[in-house]
Amino acid sequence: MLTRYMAGAVAARTGDEMSGPALLVAGLAVTGSPQTASWLLAGLTVSAAAGGPLLGVLLDRARRPGRLLACCLLGYASGLLLVLYGLGRVPDAALIGVAVVAGLLGPALTGGWTAQLPRVAGPERLSRATTLDSMSYNVAGLAGPAVVGLVASAGGGSATVLVCAALLVAALPAAWSLPPVRARSAAPGSPAPGSAPSGGAPSGGVPDGGAAGRGRAIWGELVEGFAVIWRNATLRRATAGSAVSCCGLAMLIVSAPVLGAELTGESGHGALLLAVTAASGLAANAMIAAWGRVRRWDRVLVWGTAVLGAGMALAAGAGAFWAAVVAAAAAGAGEGPQLTALFSVRHREAPARLRSQVFTTGASLKITSFAVGSALAGPLAAYSASSALVAGAALQAAAVVVLTAGRRDQASPAEAPR
Repeated sequence: MLTRYMAGAVAARTGDEMSGPALLVAGLAVTGSPQTASWLLAGLTVSAAAGGPLLGVLLDRARRPGRLLACCLLGYASGLLLVLYGLGRVPDAALIGVAVVAGLLGPALTGGWTAQLPRVAGPERLSRATTLDSMSYNVAGLAGPAVVGLVASAGGGSATVLVCAALLVAALPAAWSLPPVRARSAAPGSPAPGSAPSGGAPSGGVPDGGAAGRGRAIWGELVEGFAVIWRNATLRRATAGSAVSCCGLAMLIVSAPVLGAELTGESGHGALLLAVTAASGLAANAMIAAWGRVRRWDRVLVWGTAVLGAGMALAAGAGAFWAAVVAAAAAGAGEGPQLTALFSVRHREAPARLRSQVFTTGASLKITSFAVGSALAGPLAAYSASSALVAGAALQAAAVVVLTAGRRDQASPAEAPR
């Protein structure tokens, strides 16, 4: 079951990573307008903040959340295909609207999928499975843009959207076959029923999708989900800190092509820097998976963010391309474990019946934060890549402050060596 889950996760997340660049390439190829292409990308990402929490509630209420995930995959792929079909045929405003609607489903491909992991892996394998799950993001981040580039070169801009949709559809069987929700007294990696993890709200022990959950209004569950994140100090810090960090990460991604052009004369070398970052993150997570023992994921989250910021600062001062490659590798060595630690903290702290909402809300905030960071990075990178990278490093420093504010260093039972 875990193998099937991982195969589906890699396919879905690679398709997700491809979707933005694919719309950019297709929009530019068909319309010739950079403005239209950029607005399509903005539409696809800006609506995530609204879609994430609602998707989380629906997943938490569903008896078969995997089937709802499958519907989200199909809806997201259909939205991309509708945009592709409409390019040059219908007004741009209508296509942007379609992209906004499709973007509402985006958090299902990230946080919504990860929230189902305890149901697949079980408590004894959750720590290792979480590391493998975060590695799927690294693989997708490495493969997605590369596939877009290869397909665009071989088959044109429109073909990139078709391949992206095919990957999303390929993940449907894995999503559909995810196990149903069963009543349980305590979820894997969660505190015992009635206890309050890290000062948060009681987790309850209510069966997922039970009569009590179905009887409450969706609005009430949305409020409850946000309240859990807010009242649980650990979840609050992790959610806020990761959002700030993601805003800074956008500075690295936007400025990489500019840095490559400044150092070598070719912006294409910036894609190599991003590939080095993704590969380094994948290698770091592979080392964690091989080691298999992490006592304090909260510390890993802080240090991963700090190393990511240090790598960005090094890149800002790089005077040669080899130095930029070293800086990109350092950034990836922080970004990979940071993501694994974030997932581990959420699995540990989120109440079982609200786990999907915690994950999708966190994912939606990160996606929206990334969109804001991208918008801010554009003018900075146009001035110089170093200015954008310095701003990104400063945001990582701010994220470290958020992650450590009021934190008490103590090992959770869920973090004991396995």
